[in-house]
Amino acid sequence: MTRIFQMKCLLPLLGAAIFCLNAPAEKLVILHTNDTHSTIDPLSDGTGGVLQRKVIIDSVKNAEKNVLLIDAGDIVQGTLFFKYFHGEVEYPLMDMLGYDIRVLGNHEFDNGMQSLAKYYKQTKGIPLSANYDFSGTELEGVFRPYTIKEIDGKKIGIIGLNIDPTSIIATKNISGKFKEIIPTANELANILKKEEGCDIVVAVTHIGYTVGNEKTSDIDLAQSSEDIDLIIGGHSHTLIDPQTPDVTPSLIENKVGKNVRVVQTGKQGRFIGKLTIDLDQLPLKSGEENEYELIPVTDRFSPDLFDKRITEFIKPYRAVVDSVNNVVIACSEYDLPKEKTGGLANLTADIAYKISRGIADSLQNLGIDFPDIDMAIMNVGGIRHEMPKGAITEGQILSTYPFSNHLVIVGIQGKDIIEAMKISALKGGEAVSENVRVVTNSDGILKRVIINDEEMQPEKEYIVATIDYVAEGNDDLVSLANHRKIWVSDEEVSVPILKWIKNQNKLGLKIAPDTGSRFVIDVSEL
Repeated sequence: MTRIFQMKCLLPLLGAAIFCLNAPAEKLVILHTNDTHSTIDPLSDGTGGVLQRKVIIDSVKNAEKNVLLIDAGDIVQGTLFFKYFHGEVEYPLMDMLGYDIRVLGNHEFDNGMQSLAKYYKQTKGIPLSANYDFSGTELEGVFRPYTIKEIDGKKIGIIGLNIDPTSIIATKNISGKFKEIIPTANELANILKKEEGCDIVVAVTHIGYTVGNEKTSDIDLAQSSEDIDLIIGGHSHTLIDPQTPDVTPSLIENKVGKNVRVVQTGKQGRFIGKLTIDLDQLPLKSGEENEYELIPVTDRFSPDLFDKRITEFIKPYRAVVDSVNNVVIACSEYDLPKEKTGGLANLTADIAYKISRGIADSLQNLGIDFPDIDMAIMNVGGIRHEMPKGAITEGQILSTYPFSNHLVIVGIQGKDIIEAMKISALKGGEAVSENVRVVTNSDGILKRVIINDEEMQPEKEYIVATIDYVAEGNDDLVSLANHRKIWVSDEEVSVPILKWIKNQNKLGLKIAPDTGSRFVIDVSEL
């Protein structure tokens, strides 16, 4: 064989070898969202919006070969789009956006199992839930515990995990059995790695990055795991920014000393998370091997880029929502942010207190034996938006109080109120009426509850205005379920609140609650 012939034979092989050496690594890009809460249109600051989100999703899909789009729950509840249309907007939009994997949030249950089943039985994405057993319910057979995606020869195992519904989801809205999160997750992760041969295991969760109670969080899950490589979370509205790892660490060490990447994008669709995984480097030695960034969703895009199908789909629903959002009914004296305590929490509790006192007075004037109202307790979790200074619209109030809860008046012993305030204090506060102060030490440990300038008596029955959700012991206020029911409104809570605010405007009064916290540190410690 001549040298020239030898070179001719080797050139194709050499070229192939060079091509292999220079070939780009195969990548998997995971885009993820959580807690978008019916934010169909951009917020007042220009962030969020499904049309804007779709532009980003399409851009990434056009640039990348392998893309998975995942949502970690609570796509509904928070704007008039859900209050008026009960999921008719959000669920079809998730399919139009192209979501591949979805898990349930707690607010998906706000309209009950039957409504949820109607939409999830039609979804194009894969619904996952490993620790909710829906056997014998409307959702039986709808959810898978996990799925396996094979991408360029690599197996991606994905598990869905949901929050313990106790004191979070109203018992009337959910049925089935709850399985503990950590043992369920670890068992399935082991199966996916050892039996199914998955190269990476992803847990998509709606349990919270950290939580102020005894429920399992993403951090707990990461620390207790061995075979989970990545956790995509929701529920706590935590913005895990890779640029500020000291504030909300994204890398959590597991039980065998390996870092697990934990991610979450805040709330209301303001960001899309983007994880880039080098498939050629699987299995991962540590979570830092995958790149992570947050893509802001803003109004920076030209309308020419908007998906025409989505634009036309939203149009009739938006017309209804805008017609309500444009009706000005009152004026706020100053900004009332959505916080655990302070202005808006105070306003909410005071409105419930005054409305309930008015009801009691009216019934007493009719000669009916009805007790006086001692106090009000309202959950700040039921307050979904801030109230900026200036004009207040009807739609704003309906969106701020979106839940189908009802005002109730109950009789309850002081010891049960004190126990509930103990929990509230540890969580950072709750909405209580103007005649109440919850006194703690500097660590948030309850010392006493003061009502009408007197210390609350444990054995005395107090007449309390609240909502049915709280009276059932939800939002971790378990002891409030030990009540005697006296009266229940037949209207959703937003209706009497709306009437009260309109009446303030009729009287020429601005909305101006006191803004100080009613959860106070004992003066002896200051």
